[in-house]
Amino acid sequence: MEAENNLLLLLQNPHLSAGLKDIAQKVLNGERITFDEGVLLYEQGELGYLGVLANYIREKRHGNNTYFNRNFHIEPTNLCVYDCKFCSYSRLLKQKSEGWEYTMDEMLAMVYKYDNEPVTEVHIVGGVLPQYDVAFYSELFSKIREHRPELHIKALTPVEYHYIFKKAKIDYATGMKLMYDAGLGSIPGGGAEIFHPEVRDLISKDKCTGDQWLAIHEEWHKLGARSNATMLYGHIEKFWHRVDHMDRLRNLQDKTGGFQTFIPLKFRNQDNQMSHVPESTVVEDLRNYAIARIYLDNFDHIKAYWAMISRTTAQLSLNFGVDDIDGTLDDTTKIYSMAGAEEQHPGMSTKQLVELIKHVGRHPIERDTLYNVVTDYNNFEFPEEVKPQFYKLPVIN
Repeated sequence: MEAENNLLLLLQNPHLSAGLKDIAQKVLNGERITFDEGVLLYEQGELGYLGVLANYIREKRHGNNTYFNRNFHIEPTNLCVYDCKFCSYSRLLKQKSEGWEYTMDEMLAMVYKYDNEPVTEVHIVGGVLPQYDVAFYSELFSKIREHRPELHIKALTPVEYHYIFKKAKIDYATGMKLMYDAGLGSIPGGGAEIFHPEVRDLISKDKCTGDQWLAIHEEWHKLGARSNATMLYGHIEKFWHRVDHMDRLRNLQDKTGGFQTFIPLKFRNQDNQMSHVPESTVVEDLRNYAIARIYLDNFDHIKAYWAMISRTTAQLSLNFGVDDIDGTLDDTTKIYSMAGAEEQHPGMSTKQLVELIKHVGRHPIERDTLYNVVTDYNNFEFPEEVKPQFYKLPVIN
């Protein structure tokens, strides 16, 4: 295996520091790295070194398989009672003229629009407003499930759940069971930002704490259900804050096994209260994906949102530990475009996404939300493709 050979060659490098060599040996042996070693990777790990380690882990787990899914987004509102400094998407209530608030019927109409489309997931997440409460979302989920039982509902972050459960005066366990019974399939990873209060209090003080975010996921996992996790990086946090964040996720995963995917989210500085903070470079983005793959040894998948980081960077990330590039195949989400993401209209056909993956030598697989294989596109021929015609040329004697 080329990835293993590259790692063995790396271990023979006489210029590699003892600390980095120890980490590389642990990766080869399948051993867990420590908190301090995670920090060391951020401080000393060069891109090439990190890529060798992360790609070894990625290919050991998934080979060349690269996953995507067919989903669509419903964003109930961009108005919000919270004032997160990094957010370019939401508008406070005093900015109501710049916002939208969809009704139940409007959201259901969005679902009906996809009735003849081969989508497998609806992703519902947005701002926090009082009218979108436990009763509202319970009814919405139930109606979606009743209309299209096979459509997986991935909905709402712990930020939203914390608010609606507190408003309803119910605990997390009771609230998550209500959502489960209403038809919720899984929870997306948003709202995690940076868990440590030293950073969280500066960028998103009002909303749920890191501990509360983790507690809601834990209650969800107790129901036997799955969820994702994120980390917003590249703003005012230090390297050790990132490691602390991933360490808390790794500890909860040891306890519950309920997380599927970790998604590092790049801070974008357009049109928000942190516009003065420069964005991370592509090199730092790739280093961060790689370190996440190395540190989170009990997470199956590392995902990059192509719509947020650009198609080219998403392709590069597949050599730095990433095995999933999401699947927003139409223009139904505004969260990233409003923050200044490269993709202002994030639409890509299945064929385009498959070709994107194949162009870097990876094996495209359409999955459902729970990573069951829907279609293996490795040797797939798209029906709309026109096959080349060959004609015998005349032979002149």
